[in-house]
Amino acid sequence: MLENSTILVTGGTGSFGHAFLPMTLERFTPKKVIIFSRDEMKQWEMAKHFGDDPRVRFFIGDVRDRERLYRAFAGVDYVVHAAATKIVPTAEYNPFECIKTNVNGAMNVIDAAIDMGVKRVVALSTDKASSPINLYGASKLASDKLFVAGNAYSGEHDTRFSVVRYGNVMGSRGSVIPFFMSIADKGVLPITDPRMTRFMISLEQGVELVWHAFDDMVGGEIYVKKIPSMKVTDIAHVVAPEARQETVGIRPGEKLHEQMIGIEDAPYTYEYEEHFKILPAINHWASDPARIKGGRKVAEDFLYTSDLNPDWMSDAALAGWIEANRAKIGAI
Repeated sequence: MLENSTILVTGGTGSFGHAFLPMTLERFTPKKVIIFSRDEMKQWEMAKHFGDDPRVRFFIGDVRDRERLYRAFAGVDYVVHAAATKIVPTAEYNPFECIKTNVNGAMNVIDAAIDMGVKRVVALSTDKASSPINLYGASKLASDKLFVAGNAYSGEHDTRFSVVRYGNVMGSRGSVIPFFMSIADKGVLPITDPRMTRFMISLEQGVELVWHAFDDMVGGEIYVKKIPSMKVTDIAHVVAPEARQETVGIRPGEKLHEQMIGIEDAPYTYEYEEHFKILPAINHWASDPARIKGGRKVAEDFLYTSDLNPDWMSDAALAGWIEANRAKIGAI
């Protein structure tokens, strides 16, 4: 599908873009991959690694700037919308700025994609958008709703939108593994709550889910990857077996367990071998055979949360992943 096409990634200098770009260049033969972001220094650093490839282009811009998006989307076939204000405390203390990027920015991407003839758009979401308790999650839930409804909003145009949802990425900058690694030599690791659990997904798995969405989507689907869980105390033990764990309490806006699919979504959710798919509740799309594609409907009381997950990552599996990825953990 992505062969000989032009692809644009908003927020492309972030963790997802750093994985998506080399994987897509290797797996497919795109005509062009455009990295769209507002940070010129991050683009400069990224260009050092990919700038010699004539298929890679860099475009300074902000999703808040609707006119700039129109210019950037000219001739683009596929868009991955990864730009967002993502840090929970940052969103709580700067709510207007969070809304401008996560909600207004989503509206701008939708308008520009439709008007410029983009074929398909996949927006990255988060576990925090399922039953949100903080502004970041609430803004991403609003964004998800906008992209789902964008398929009706596009009218007679051919642009289609879908969403990919996953939690914190293993080893990404600001996540728990590099944080624990950075303070392991102090002998004490802070644990918010010993009961806390988290989903474990790699950047590579996130990229592959986006590829699948582009290939599978009819419009309005929310794709959720099946991934294992771990207790935060076990993660800490793998990173620093000798360190003492000190309970410090949950931060404002933080959940004890991650949730990808809430019970309210169960009536519209279908299960597949490697993922779940939440179909739109609007326009009878949830009963559309073209969107269901052989999926099995989940139980009415279904929840997909990190504590009730039947799949758990072992300490040995995490230790092996850390050893194999040590050089790039926390780098992006």
